[in-house]
Amino acid sequence: MNREYHRWYSPALQRDMELLAFGHAGARVLVFPTSMGRFFQWEDTGMIAELSEHLEQGWLQIFCVDSVDEESWYAKGRPPAERALRHIQYDRYVRDEVLPFTASKNGNPFLITTGTSFGAYHAVNFALRYPHLVGRTIGLSGLYDVKQFTGGYSDENVYFNSPYDFIQNEHEPARLEALRRLDIILAIGRDDSSCHNNESMSSILWEKNIWHALRIWDGWAHDWPWWRQMIRSYIGGHD
Repeated sequence: MNREYHRWYSPALQRDMELLAFGHAGARVLVFPTSMGRFFQWEDTGMIAELSEHLEQGWLQIFCVDSVDEESWYAKGRPPAERALRHIQYDRYVRDEVLPFTASKNGNPFLITTGTSFGAYHAVNFALRYPHLVGRTIGLSGLYDVKQFTGGYSDENVYFNSPYDFIQNEHEPARLEALRRLDIILAIGRDDSSCHNNESMSSILWEKNIWHALRIWDGWAHDWPWWRQMIRSYIGGHD
């Protein structure tokens, strides 16, 4: 299996950022780590091994990015407005640096975003912000109301990075059309504390006539053994 390490200075974040790429062809998959996780997390936890056939057959090429959560949403010592601004810079890094890099490595136009736990938030938030760039998003055990990390504080930057909020008020026809083309899969355990948020997010999507799949697994299902099963099940569709 092809494995590549890449590092460059990010103008958006004003610091070096690292990522790992796996595979050589197929749909591009952008992977976000869990809260304050690192770019090597999916390799270390067996998620890459779980998808080895997809990678070796050239069905998928996976790009695992680093996070700046400890500088943004999880930087509890900073005011929420500052945390949101740092996330905006991270969003620009992903959109303006990582995506062009993946396209330079692989011309396949189909992009999947995915992640587990807080990585699911990043994956789904990015896809719903830029549905014209993403073909499928897979959120595994995510939470989609970012105000839970700001103590309820909201401003424009928080609002437009909280899918639970901005999708409710989405009325622009072109954006709604793009969102309705997006393949959205949300999977979570029934006993997960964020299950209700996923059910509410699903209701909001249905109210906007945005088709999607909500998959509720038995039990807690908030750990790598379950996530390995989930990603294997959903990376190719709604199974």
